[in-house]
Amino acid sequence: MMPKNKGKGGKNRKRGKNEADDEKRELVFKEDGQEYAQVLRMLGNGRCEAMCIDGTKRLCHIRGKMHKKVWIAAGDIILVGLRDFQDDKADVILKYMPDEARLLKAYGELPENTRLNEGIAGGLDEEDDNAENDYVEFEDEDIDKI
Repeated sequence: MMPKNKGKGGKNRKRGKNEADDEKRELVFKEDGQEYAQVLRMLGNGRCEAMCIDGTKRLCHIRGKMHKKVWIAAGDIILVGLRDFQDDKADVILKYMPDEARLLKAYGELPENTRLNEGIAGGLDEEDDNAENDYVEFEDEDIDKI
């Protein structure tokens, strides 16, 4: 007799469950004991290193609710809950979508010098314009000398 499959389906069944993500949600501002931060790098096992806008670099722990659903990448703007008993650690409460991060900046919630993710990508494009000038042109006679 064949064994019955007791699971709930394959790997992909967890996909497509992002009910919370896409619909227009309200922009969440920070409250007491919370701070905006920008992810510097991911550390694995649910942790990341983030630079809070108060200038402190903190180790942030991604809460279980977000852990599998919300992918966080370096450069993302997140809202962290500060721990009054450990200043060097914080908990990631939510991740801002790129358009929300821009709004926060527009409202003056984020400092002007915060480089948003697309800002970083945009900066690379500008350098490409000068790329043509980097080619060294050899005249034909130069080739003969080599």
